Amino acid sequence: MEFRDLKTQYQKYKQEIDSAIIEVLTKANYIGGKEVKELEAQLASYVGVKHCITCANGTDALNLVMMAWNIKEGDAIFVPDFTFFSTGEIVSFRGATPVFVDVDRKTFNIDTTKLEKAIIRTIEEGKLAPKAIIPVDLFGLPANFEEIERIAKKYNLLVLEDGAQGFGGNINGKMACSFGNAATTSFFPAKPLGCYGDGGAIFTNNDELAELLKSLKIHGKGDDKYDNVRIGVNSRLDTIQAAILKVKLSAFINHELEDVNRVFRLYNERLDGIVEIPFIPEGYYSSFAQYTIKLKSNEQRDALQAKLKENGIPSMIYYIKPMHRQGAFSYLDFDDKDFEVTNELCDTVLSLPMHPYLIEEDIEKVCNIINDFIKLQPIY
Repeated sequence: MEFRDLKTQYQKYKQEIDSAIIEVLTKANYIGGKEVKELEAQLASYVGVKHCITCANGTDALNLVMMAWNIKEGDAIFVPDFTFFSTGEIVSFRGATPVFVDVDRKTFNIDTTKLEKAIIRTIEEGKLAPKAIIPVDLFGLPANFEEIERIAKKYNLLVLEDGAQGFGGNINGKMACSFGNAATTSFFPAKPLGCYGDGGAIFTNNDELAELLKSLKIHGKGDDKYDNVRIGVNSRLDTIQAAILKVKLSAFINHELEDVNRVFRLYNERLDGIVEIPFIPEGYYSSFAQYTIKLKSNEQRDALQAKLKENGIPSMIYYIKPMHRQGAFSYLDFDDKDFEVTNELCDTVLSLPMHPYLIEEDIEKVCNIINDFIKLQPIY
């Protein structure tokens, strides 16, 4: 059983993917080929924004927006504590200070009440200038953008949606990667929409920001690549990856997103009342980058993971260490009590196999093992 089954996906679309790659190889237009522009147009249309700017990876996508917004030393950027390292890393990379915020226990996303308190506390301390919020669409579920955007407007902050895991999700039909002042996603192979290497994209409705990002991602170019008008980076999505993504985007829209939600419902039917299952608020739709359950303790979680492994079932722990405990951020001052939810989640969450090609027989096997395990060891 695969945790994220890229092998079955490739076999299903092998002819289309191979043909797309061969066309790029035949034309030998590996950088900046027509497939890149075509993909950007398709992605922008799907998300419902004016501009999509592809780049080399999801971390670069975040960093490019930080560069475009001139985020610098002395700035405070508010980031959820329960997320992948890069969301906070790109803040420190620019010399700014990440201010970590605890998350909502049910949704895993940034707690908006605690977010506003963190902003007020930062303003009152007067050491840093609040500049932006980076909400993360964790495990495929969009963050609470209605409240986040209200708070951002109140305190004159920018919002950068980190949709690395959220691509395909929506809130009442408004797509993930269309919220805030800009949004990013990742095409890492295991993401909801992944390529066969690294890749990323930025989404925005702001014309000036889009033009600036196009310059920054190619060495700060002006009218051509030998006219450099600012300091930039080298961060481009190559044509082969774009060609692959065009095929996979079609599959994603046509059935994969619906199929992964079918898997979500089948899991829920079998695990509800056995373990704590994912919570999807009314009006929200998740792309389920992961299907994540909660156990009662660290000991129970680790024992269940071992039992699944004994039966050939892969599982993952996202994330075993909160952001505020990462060694790279040891120079920052924190009160561990401010992160009670994140600390608990790091000890109790477990992600099960989740992908559009998961068959019901495998779902049944996973759930039966979990059910039997909980019945034998109900109390920790």
